[in-house]
Amino acid sequence: MLYAQTTPQQKRRALREKLASGDLVRMPGAFNPLSARLIERKGFDGVYISGAVISADLGLPDIGLTTLTEVAGRGQQIARMTELPAIIDADTGFGEPMNVARTIQTLEDAGLAGTHIEDQVNPKRCGHLDGKSVVDADTAIKRIRAAVDARRDPDFLIMARTDVRAVEGLDAAIDRAKALVDAGADAIFPEAMRDLGEFEAMRTALDVPILANMTEFGKSELFSTAQLRDAGVNLVIWPVSLLRLAMGAAGRGLDALASEGHLRDQLGEMQHRADLYDLIDYEGYTRFDADVFDFTVER
Repeated sequence: MLYAQTTPQQKRRALREKLASGDLVRMPGAFNPLSARLIERKGFDGVYISGAVISADLGLPDIGLTTLTEVAGRGQQIARMTELPAIIDADTGFGEPMNVARTIQTLEDAGLAGTHIEDQVNPKRCGHLDGKSVVDADTAIKRIRAAVDARRDPDFLIMARTDVRAVEGLDAAIDRAKALVDAGADAIFPEAMRDLGEFEAMRTALDVPILANMTEFGKSELFSTAQLRDAGVNLVIWPVSLLRLAMGAAGRGLDALASEGHLRDQLGEMQHRADLYDLIDYEGYTRFDADVFDFTVER
C-alpha cells in the first residue's frame, strides 16, 4: 500500500548485485508510476525513466527543455511506486560540472538507483536523430568526475553515455568510453550502436557494464535479449516502448469513438477495472481504512 517498502539504498545494492551476477538486467521504460508497477508485476529487473518520455509527457520535444526539478520530481513519483531499482536519464546534467554535482545529489534524494550523464552539447537532442554535436573529451570527463565526486551513496550507479559513435565513428566512441571509465563512470551507455559487432567491440574494450538502448525507429537494430546477452551487454532498456504502445492504443480508441460514437467494440483492448484495482491495491487501502476507523465513540 502507498509506496515501496524497499528503501532506495536497498534498491541500489540490489542493482549492483544483479550487475555483478553477470546476468542481463532488463529495464523497460515507465511513462508514469502505474506503468512502473506493471513492469514490476510482469517480472522485470528494473525500471528505466527516459528523458524523451518525460519531455513527451509534457508535450515537448527531447531537446533539453526539461529542468532538473521536473525530471527529479517525475523520477521520485515513479521510483517510490515500485520495489524495483529505477535508473533515470539526466541528459547532460543540467548545466556545468557544479550543476551536474547538484543533479546527482538531487536524484539520490529522489530515491533513484542511478542515472546517466551524456556527452552531447547542451541543449542536447534525441540520441537517434541526425545532426548531434558532442563536447570535447575534457568537458565530458569533467561532467563525470563532478558526478562521481558529488555522490554520497557509493551504490548509486553513475553511467556515462557517449554519443560519439554517430559523430566520429566507433573507434572514437571506444576511446571516449575508456576515458569516461577512467574518470570514474561505473558503466557505459554507448548510444546508437549500429549492430551486435559494435556492442561486442565495446564489450572487448571495457571492463565495466555496458547498456544497450533498444528504442524503436532509431539507428540500432532491435535485438533480442538473448542476442544482447551473447554480445556481452549487461543492461538493456526499452525507453519509449510502453508510451508508444499506450499512445498507439489511445489513438485507435479515439478514432473508434469519433467514427462509431462508442467504445463497446474496444472493451477487449482495455485494462479491466478489476485488473487496475488489483494493480493499485484497492483492497489493501480498504483494509487499512477499516482498521484505522474500526472503533466507536463513547457518549
